[in-house]
Amino acid sequence: MKLLLISNSTNAGEAYLDYPKENIRLFLGGKEVKALFIPYAAVTFSYDEYERKVKERFQEVGHDVVSIHHYSNPVAAVEEAEAIVVGGGNTWMLLRLLQNNGLISAIRKRVLSGIPYIGWSAGSNVACPTIRTTNDMPVTEPDDFNAFNLIPFQINPHYLDANPAGHAGETREQRIMEFIEANPDIYVAGLRESTMFLVEHNTLSLIGPRNARIFIKGKEPWEVAPGDDLSFLLEKLQ
Repeated sequence: MKLLLISNSTNAGEAYLDYPKENIRLFLGGKEVKALFIPYAAVTFSYDEYERKVKERFQEVGHDVVSIHHYSNPVAAVEEAEAIVVGGGNTWMLLRLLQNNGLISAIRKRVLSGIPYIGWSAGSNVACPTIRTTNDMPVTEPDDFNAFNLIPFQINPHYLDANPAGHAGETREQRIMEFIEANPDIYVAGLRESTMFLVEHNTLSLIGPRNARIFIKGKEPWEVAPGDDLSFLLEKLQ
């Protein structure tokens, strides 16, 4: 498999998809790739608008996208795709529409066969076994929580350490600790802003200026840095 799983699309004060664009270029290679874009996580803006924003950045680094909403047969579009790109937004809406269009198994099959997969935010979350570590409000109800299951661990995108002044509710870490208490057989990786996971040649790498935070029941959460051996995250726990 070839996966580029990005925490967030945009850093404060930057253009959309600006910070990861060189990683996208390197990931897709020197020959132009026209990827199939999945815009289903968009809720408050149109698929055309979403496609335009993503296309602009991909073309800037020598690649291109076409949105799946232009196709009358979404499964056939996936079967013919050179690469799959899944954008961020609302994870619940994304999963519901992937399920409604019969794309969970279709995309999983194509990515397991070797075509590149790029996702950011919600698009990274659906690469996991389920979407149960999303930060998003369930604005709609999918059939179930099961996602592409391309990796055997869960990602929490946009992971934050902060506990804002005056906030008396749970921190992100506390929420993840609840998850691992209820799901003791799966790792969760808190993926901070400006960072991404690269899966290639059966290896997992952390890319970016920040560490990731790893959670599993029975251990204190710990930090992993770019360059660390993360192979344990690709091993399915029994």
